[in-house]
Amino acid sequence: MKLAFAVALGFCLDLLLGDPYWLPHPVRWIGRLITFLERWLRSMLPQTPADERLGGLLLVLLAAGVPTACMILLMGLANWLHPAAAFLLEVWVSYQLIAAKSLREESMKVLKALQQGELEQARRAVGQIVGRDTDQLSPVQVAKAAVETVAENTSDGVVAPLFYLMLGGAPLGIFYKAVNTLDSMVGYRNVRYRDFGYASAKLDDLLNWLPARISALLMVGAAALLRLDWRRAWQVWRRDRRKHPSPNSAQTESACAGALGVQLLGGAFYGGVWVEKETIGDDLRVVSGGDIRLTNRLMYLTALLAVLLFALARTVILWR
Repeated sequence: MKLAFAVALGFCLDLLLGDPYWLPHPVRWIGRLITFLERWLRSMLPQTPADERLGGLLLVLLAAGVPTACMILLMGLANWLHPAAAFLLEVWVSYQLIAAKSLREESMKVLKALQQGELEQARRAVGQIVGRDTDQLSPVQVAKAAVETVAENTSDGVVAPLFYLMLGGAPLGIFYKAVNTLDSMVGYRNVRYRDFGYASAKLDDLLNWLPARISALLMVGAAALLRLDWRRAWQVWRRDRRKHPSPNSAQTESACAGALGVQLLGGAFYGGVWVEKETIGDDLRVVSGGDIRLTNRLMYLTALLAVLLFALARTVILWR
């Protein structure tokens, strides 16, 4: 029960404070560690496909294992000092690993620019939160890209960290976030990372498999509470949840598309190369800037439902 309370408090802190840029953040430290380890491992191993995959596996073991081990030691030290210190550390780490407010703030910058008619600024703002090329996007495409990234990151940026924090506390939360950061940095299907990032991408897919599906179902529930089209959200999720190269990304995106009554995904340019993707959802209307606000409401309510569900599940399991 104490852990559930700590994670819930961390979630509340995130809603209040977000991620101030001046504040030290474990994800930035993990990112620096990944950069150092990649450079070191590539200098040590021949550049053959087999050795690239070995290097990628070693990268996962070190980049995820070292932060997790450090967090276990920190939690042990905090418990030795005082149980209250361990509790406060759990709260702080939970706050640092949940990204609901920062996701909302970054996407709302896109909406603000669109409302002001500043297309170039909107393109730059959305380029900070998506991986595709944004310099030629139309206002509708900019809004759609923002909706897609908020919907997708509802799972791996908010619900999945909550899931692993509730399951195993700060150490498991740090382990998940390290793997997720690895995937965002090296989990690409290009020449440089096809083999080196293979282990990172596969482990991230595995860790996100269950949280992504929980997130989608909770998003359908959130759509009902927000009086959006939850029936269509359920239907589109069942129909389109596999229409993505990733086994997890379309889970929440399809639920969101159904709730809003819009069509998401489709092809886009990545690094100047056109990548064809299937569409999800029904093209009942054109995506607008206002859908960014609606998607953020869906994300917030989905996150709140996740906190309640995971806390209840943990309490029930411990009482048995």
